[in-house]
Amino acid sequence: MASNRLVCRECHLVNEADSETCDACASSSLTEDWAGYVVIAHPEESEIATEMQVTEPGAYALKVR
Repeated sequence: MASNRLVCRECHLVNEADSETCDACASSSLTEDWAGYVVIAHPEESEIATEMQVTEPGAYALKVR
């Protein structure tokens, strides 16, 4: 995963570098300033997904500034 991808400040989903809005929540608040990520395949079975309040599979940033 390239570090030039954009992360949504609202839901922490990792989006493509050319995105203008978040693929998950449609927020336009995207940033390049993030660190670490986790890939969640089965959010309904994941304690991390529960803690992060993630309901959809995908790659999510751990720290977003």
